[in-house]
Amino acid sequence: MIKSIEVIDKVISVAPMLDWTDRHCRHFLRLICPSCVLYTEMLTTNALLLGRDPQRFLEYSAAENPLILQVGGDDPVAMRQVSRLAREYQYDGINLNVGCPSPRVQKGSFGACLMATPELVAELMAGLSDSALPVSVKHRLGLDREEDYASLHQFVEIVAQSGCQHFIVHARNAWLKGLNPAENREIPPLRWDWVHRLKSDFPHLRIEVNGGFKTTETVLDQFAHVDGVMIGRAAYHNPMFLAEVEMAMNRRWQLPERPAVLEQLLAYAESWREALPAPRLSRHLHGLYFGVTGAGEWRRFLGTATVNENAADFLRRAMQNIEKMDQAST
Repeated sequence: MIKSIEVIDKVISVAPMLDWTDRHCRHFLRLICPSCVLYTEMLTTNALLLGRDPQRFLEYSAAENPLILQVGGDDPVAMRQVSRLAREYQYDGINLNVGCPSPRVQKGSFGACLMATPELVAELMAGLSDSALPVSVKHRLGLDREEDYASLHQFVEIVAQSGCQHFIVHARNAWLKGLNPAENREIPPLRWDWVHRLKSDFPHLRIEVNGGFKTTETVLDQFAHVDGVMIGRAAYHNPMFLAEVEMAMNRRWQLPERPAVLEQLLAYAESWREALPAPRLSRHLHGLYFGVTGAGEWRRFLGTATVNENAADFLRRAMQNIEKMDQAST
């Protein structure tokens, strides 16, 4: 039996995931988890400042709030400019990515490789603070195979001097060579205890832990040590996990009904009409029936989505298909 606790001041959030947590995914997740803090995909300063249409990246619906803009880059001046955009678009905060280890990001001299230059990260955070919005930094424990808590402590200490009070720690090192991004989420050792130690060493800072959370029990256990838990792939592959965590935190009394979620999502899709082709939404729905009867049939049905059909019409078909699934199971 899952234990239940009252954690009024603790935060659960959904990690920013490149190519996954777009605005349609975030709207879907918000329907399932009203109390979660959501993050955009990482947006680079170049894309926001030099691209032809920054509005395409920055627009979102009010239903997504609270929503944090995650940015990547290595230029304090550019960060200052982006901070003004974040304020203009009324985001609830800005987060700096200092955790992504992908070769493309390394080539741009940002992401996880910035952990080697904490003084620069402090400058970047100072630039983001120009927005007057809450700022945070998402980072790793360290780089490559060097396991050194003292270096992590020093990184947090230096960056905090910029005024940043919120640190989201992916509790693994980032190996910049020899592993691809997917392997970097699994192979480097997971050390939640290091994040707990950071909170003990910096009690005045807001410390949130990320990495490896797949059960409600492990999430709840973290609240004795840190201020929040960020959930990544598990939330995408099994969205109801978020609602289960909410229920264990006494923030809801029952899990949402899946057909009801689809009905609410239909109203959203109808507002987009032909501007939202079915696959752009359906690709985020594979986990809706995770672990329950009919999950395989649901995934096969999602494969019928085509670009010639809008998302609203597809969802109508989906709801009819669910009725047939329910009838067949009775």
